[in-house]
Amino acid sequence: VLFLQIVHILNMTSAKIVSFLLHPEESLHSLQNRIEFETGISTGNQELLLETGICLDPRKPASQCVIDGVRGWDSYMVYLFDKSKTVYDGPFASRSLSDCVNYIVQDSKIQLPIPQLRKVWAEAVHYVIGLKEDYSRLFQGQRAAMLSLLRYNANLIKMKNNMVSASQQLKAKLEFFHQSIRLDLERYSDQMAYGISSEKMLKAWKEMEEKASQCAQAEDIGYLDEQIMALHTEIVELQKSPYARRQGEVMESLEQRAIDLYKQLKTRPPDHAYSDSTDMVKIIVQTVQSQDRVLKELFGHLSKLLGCKQKIIDLLPEIEVALNNIKEADNSVMQMQGKRQREIWHLLKIACTQSSSRSLVSSSLEGTASTPAATWLPQSSSGSTAPHPLSSLAAPEDGENFADVIRENVNYLELFSSILQEVRQEQNSMMVS
Repeated sequence: VLFLQIVHILNMTSAKIVSFLLHPEESLHSLQNRIEFETGISTGNQELLLETGICLDPRKPASQCVIDGVRGWDSYMVYLFDKSKTVYDGPFASRSLSDCVNYIVQDSKIQLPIPQLRKVWAEAVHYVIGLKEDYSRLFQGQRAAMLSLLRYNANLIKMKNNMVSASQQLKAKLEFFHQSIRLDLERYSDQMAYGISSEKMLKAWKEMEEKASQCAQAEDIGYLDEQIMALHTEIVELQKSPYARRQGEVMESLEQRAIDLYKQLKTRPPDHAYSDSTDMVKIIVQTVQSQDRVLKELFGHLSKLLGCKQKIIDLLPEIEVALNNIKEADNSVMQMQGKRQREIWHLLKIACTQSSSRSLVSSSLEGTASTPAATWLPQSSSGSTAPHPLSSLAAPEDGENFADVIRENVNYLELFSSILQEVRQEQNSMMVS
């Protein structure tokens, strides 16, 4: 018997306890199917919480519901919540009276012999103690719900901080991108008259600027931040609420009064005397009324806790979407920045190539101009230069100098043609990109 594993589950929707004998190596899913059969709550809507507010792990066996050892095993509870509900209607009906206790409640002035009265009052004391314990278990379930809510809230705050950090980084990158592209456009416009121009590239840069303005929408997370802050304030108020603390002081005092009454009756001699149950019935009625009041407050507070938890569950996907949008916008901005920088370096390469080609052409022209005209044009008798027929051209040694000049100019012309072809190819590739 000592090695049997029994799990006690308190259904917070009905305030009733259901117990199950666990089979060896039984899975949590198997236990949930049995819970569904007993409570009517589907496995998909079941939320099983330990006293610490930790949700049971579906990857582990059902034995995680049971504590090790013998001490305290019969009072250890797992708390069952219905995820499809955020409002629990309570208070619920108190535990039923036994026949003999119900007998004195119906007529508290009825006279009973002392020995029989002791038995009835013993059951009445047990009933009062049971009412207080029922409230204590339900309060512990509310406590588990609060701890679970705080775990969800901690996860929400962590995701919110990541979202705010990513949004601030995106905002800084966008500011840098806008400032740099404005400067690039200004400098590009200044050099268009005498430098390199590309309408296609200019249009692409302006489209980048517009796209960056659209990316700025991703950094706008103010509406989510407001909802999270309002929800955080609501959770803090729930923690400060008096209903978040145990309210069973009245029931505990009534329990002690019932025990004292029973002790007084127990000391009376078992003679033929008779007595009524007026005082004990008053305590029973006051305990039931006190339990109704504290349970109404407890379930009202529990409904608020579950409502806040559902708000967090609804917010988490929205934060995920916002984070993904920020990451996509961040990647887009970095890609546009890199593309523009590559184009700027491409322009610089073309400008340097054109500068080199101009230098080569000017040097070839200077070399040609410095060649004496007398070396290839004969002088007339009057000293003026005049065309001559082919039979009157210069001597052979002068013809050799003229051929050298022609070969040099042909070489420069071929070099210049190759440079121009490279420049055209570079410009065409830049236009295509």
